[in-house]
Amino acid sequence: MAVVDRIDALAAPLCDRIGVELLDVEYEGGVLRLVVDHPDGVGMEAIAGVTREVSRALDHEDPISGSYTLEVTSPGLERPLKRPAHFVRALGGEVSVKTVPGTEGDRRVAGVLAEADDDGIVVRSADGVERRLRHDEVLKANTVFTWVPEPKSARKGGDGSGTTNDGGGDAPGREVGS
Repeated sequence: MAVVDRIDALAAPLCDRIGVELLDVEYEGGVLRLVVDHPDGVGMEAIAGVTREVSRALDHEDPISGSYTLEVTSPGLERPLKRPAHFVRALGGEVSVKTVPGTEGDRRVAGVLAEADDDGIVVRSADGVERRLRHDEVLKANTVFTWVPEPKSARKGGDGSGTTNDGGGDAPGREVGS
């Protein structure tokens, strides 16, 4: 069993006990990274709890020879998609997929995740073309965050005047630097 698989089997029940889901385990260059999530987000208390519990278990089981650094993190805005359940949760959202070498078609696929199940996924590109991929054809996949700026009127107080009276600044109703 590979190191990552052993760590996954060791850490997943500990994460469950703390109330977070273990999304991913990576081990590269002496860094062991655990990515955890929760539907309401992951706070520092949960990350600290996972760090303590997993660190204790790693010290006891000693699955990694030599020194390493343990990092526990949340997935961020552009979440990695590795397991079938990850893809199911991302249904209807924008994704970016890179296929394994030798997979028929373009190596990079982007669009809306139209279907996902235990067998694979379907990504619908902006022009409506659908691409079906088995999970074993996916090298790397993640959700895509598209930032939409807030309209200026909403940022400047909502009335379009460009002034705010939030108690800060040099004078009431006047922005600093105006």
